[in-house]
Amino acid sequence: MTGKQDHVLIDRFLVYLRTEKRYSEHTYSAYQRDINEFHKWLGANNTLDNIAEAHREDIQAFVAQLHRQGNSPKTLKRKLSSLRSFFNYLLMNSDIKTNPALDISTPKPAQHLPKTADVELIDRLLKIPSDTFIGARDKAILELFYSSGLRLSELTSSDLDAINFSDKTIRITGKGNKTRIVPVGLTAIEAINQWFRYRDLLTNTDQALFISQRGTRLTARAIQKRVDVWVKKLGIEQSMHPHTLRHSFASHVLQSSGDLRAVQDMLGHADIGTTQIYTHLDYQHLSKAYDAAHPRAKKKK
Repeated sequence: MTGKQDHVLIDRFLVYLRTEKRYSEHTYSAYQRDINEFHKWLGANNTLDNIAEAHREDIQAFVAQLHRQGNSPKTLKRKLSSLRSFFNYLLMNSDIKTNPALDISTPKPAQHLPKTADVELIDRLLKIPSDTFIGARDKAILELFYSSGLRLSELTSSDLDAINFSDKTIRITGKGNKTRIVPVGLTAIEAINQWFRYRDLLTNTDQALFISQRGTRLTARAIQKRVDVWVKKLGIEQSMHPHTLRHSFASHVLQSSGDLRAVQDMLGHADIGTTQIYTHLDYQHLSKAYDAAHPRAKKKK
C-alpha cells in the first residue's frame, strides 16, 4: 500500500504544472488523471511505502496492463510521458535519485500495410480495349501506374515532354519538387504510343500527358473515377485506387529483385524506412508460399 506522503508529492507536482509550466487546463487534467491512475494501480499491486520508491519494473507492469486492457499506443505513450515528467520533477527536487520511467518503450502503433493486388488481378484490370480515345487513354494511364509506380499527383502533373521513348523512361517531379527518372516498361510504352495516336487528333490541347476529350488536363478525381469504371466493367470484386497500382508495382518488383534501394529510388522515397513497409508485404507473400508448399507447414487432415 502507498503512504500519505504520496499525495503531498503529487500535489506539489500539480502545483508546479499549473504555476511554473503554465499548462492548459486540458493538459493539466490529463497529467492529473495519469499520475493518479498509476498511484491507484501501485497501491493495489505493490507493497511500496510511497510512490517515490517505484521501480522501472513497476512502470513496465503498469503499462503492460493498460496495453492488455486495450489502450491504444498513443494513449500509452501519453501516460508514460506523464510519468516521466512526474518522476523527473521528483528527481529535480531530490526526492529520488533516478527516474524509473526513462527508456521505457510503448508498443508501436499497428502498421497499416499498403493495399496491393496480385499479378493476376492486375492483368485483368489492364485488359482495357484500346480502340477508342477513352480506352487508349485509360489503358495508358493504368499501364504507366503499374509500370513505373507513379503517385497519382505525379501522373496528373506530367506533361508530354516527360516521356523519353528512346530511353523508355519518364521524368517525374515528385514531393518536395524533386525530379527523378523512372524506367517505363515496353508494354506501357506501347500503350502510350497507342494513346498518342488518339491524342494527336485533338488540337489546341493542354500540354498534359493525359487529357480529357475537351483537351484539358485530367484531374486526380477524374482518374479515380475512371479506375472505378473499369473495375466495375471488368467484374473485379476488389476495390482499387490508382495507388493500389503503385503499391503493387513496389511489392512485385521487391519480390522479384529483393533490391530495396532500387525500389526506394523508383518510388521517390526520401527515407528508405518508408520503402521498408513493402518488405512486410514481401514477407506475407513468402509466408503464404511456404504455407502452401512446405510439407511441414500443411495441416494434417
